[in-house]
Amino acid sequence: MTWTFTDDVGVFLAAAGASLAARPAANTLVLTITSALRDHGPHAYGSGTPSLGWWLGPDGRVDGTLVRTPPFLPVLGTAAPEAVAELPGVLPLPGINADRDAARLLAARWPGHRVDKEQRLYGLGTPVPPSPAPAGAPRAATTADRALLVEWLGAFGEETGQPADQAARIVDAGVARGAMTLWEAGGVPVSLAGVSPRVAGTVRVSSVFTPPEHRGRGYAAAVTAEVDRAAREAGVHEVLLFTDLANPTSNGVYRRIGYEAVSDRLLITAEPE
Repeated sequence: MTWTFTDDVGVFLAAAGASLAARPAANTLVLTITSALRDHGPHAYGSGTPSLGWWLGPDGRVDGTLVRTPPFLPVLGTAAPEAVAELPGVLPLPGINADRDAARLLAARWPGHRVDKEQRLYGLGTPVPPSPAPAGAPRAATTADRALLVEWLGAFGEETGQPADQAARIVDAGVARGAMTLWEAGGVPVSLAGVSPRVAGTVRVSSVFTPPEHRGRGYAAAVTAEVDRAAREAGVHEVLLFTDLANPTSNGVYRRIGYEAVSDRLLITAEPE
């Protein structure tokens, strides 16, 4: 029973890919992070060197995964309690992004820890059309929208506490894949939603943003419902998204259009300055 670490995403996926794909919803973050590293190189998330680990249980099967892409917190996938307990002894951790139980187990070792965020993972059940439907219609974002999208994703990052320096990369990759959708009302873009690359039959809705002056009119629900519909029509098995549990508005919006709670995650800093 041991953790093994590498900076080579190909080596990691050869060892742990099948285990991740067997539980794609629970492992959605690890799957999408390693997909980006595979497609865009080891510095897809910054200049730091990634660290990718897997834990073998007594039966020789992978029963734990972790990815770290500095400067972001390490992300723990599904992991046996024994794997979680061993982790601090084999890898210095500045904190963790993990499911609630595993995060609490690790935080017990950090007397001065700080919970930075509580997130809920939702999965799309039976879609429910927004009611009442807002004015306007969806369209695919194009390169002509680049400046607006980068501005919006920068604002989204400021509101959610995410680094804004990745906005241009996310926009360029998303537009190239046809994965960013705008809602327009009166010919004016009023809301945005993107989807992650399809991995193990799943996609994750992300970067849902409506500028403050257009909020409260149902645009975010409408554009999210549109990307949900497109994903289902494309044969995606599971459509997922994360919300900040401190934002009751967004949680309510997604539940009303058919999303159901799957699990909760905590983002914890081990020893805040």
